[in-house]
Amino acid sequence: MLSGGSCSLSTPPLLISLLDSKSRFFRPHTANMLGTLCTLITALSYISCHKLVTQTAPSVTVTKNEKATLNCNIAREDGYHVSWYKQISPEAPQFILRFHHSHSSPDQYGTGFSSDHVTSKASSSIDYQLLISNVQEGDSAVYYCATWDDTAKEWVFGQGTKLIVTDPTLPAASLTLFPPSPAELQADRVSVVCVAEDVPTGLAELSWLLAGNPLSSGISTASPQRQPNSKFRLSSILTIQTAHWTSDKDLSCQVTAAGSTASKSIRQSDCSR
Repeated sequence: MLSGGSCSLSTPPLLISLLDSKSRFFRPHTANMLGTLCTLITALSYISCHKLVTQTAPSVTVTKNEKATLNCNIAREDGYHVSWYKQISPEAPQFILRFHHSHSSPDQYGTGFSSDHVTSKASSSIDYQLLISNVQEGDSAVYYCATWDDTAKEWVFGQGTKLIVTDPTLPAASLTLFPPSPAELQADRVSVVCVAEDVPTGLAELSWLLAGNPLSSGISTASPQRQPNSKFRLSSILTIQTAHWTSDKDLSCQVTAAGSTASKSIRQSDCSR
């Protein structure tokens, strides 16, 4: 294995052609066939290496108004800038800035980003940091670093770091639950819908519980949608067996965002009142 990237061993067309030929070197009677073959494989096989960009922390949690530091390792120095991007799904990634370790500061910023809020530094020629000062709820997103791989002739991205900004003073999201329709009760399965509005950030976690026990299947949650007030709307559909609904157990929807959790429950008997 070579340092500074992920490598794969492959056999070039030349060797394949030789193996398929009628050459005397590869006849079964040839005593030195095995040695010749191994020599050719060693000499003619080649290694294709791609730069490995690593973001060491899958998620970082900071409190509002504090400073966030996100790390990126580019494995090897090829003389190219490192760029940073911000994404709040399902929106397209936004270019934040680009920086090279030999410079004192970023030489380019994306629209809506400035040096008084975000910058970049490098602790070595391959270790880069994105620094966000005085973080706000709107900074909650997934951040990606990227650089050009001159060997592969393509951009290589890190796996992303989720920045979660918490603010205990923020009000929790507003939840509404919609029970199954009477017609659904005639089927084997029913659906319950949870709609969360005024979610403070686009990085929200929605979960379902039945009688206090987390559910992991039958859940379809849409991507957050930005509201006119810059907060977010989130919706989820839970499909469960009709018997679970008619057992009259509490069915709960929970949404956690920016350190605040909202929860609302419903049961069949609530709908018959």
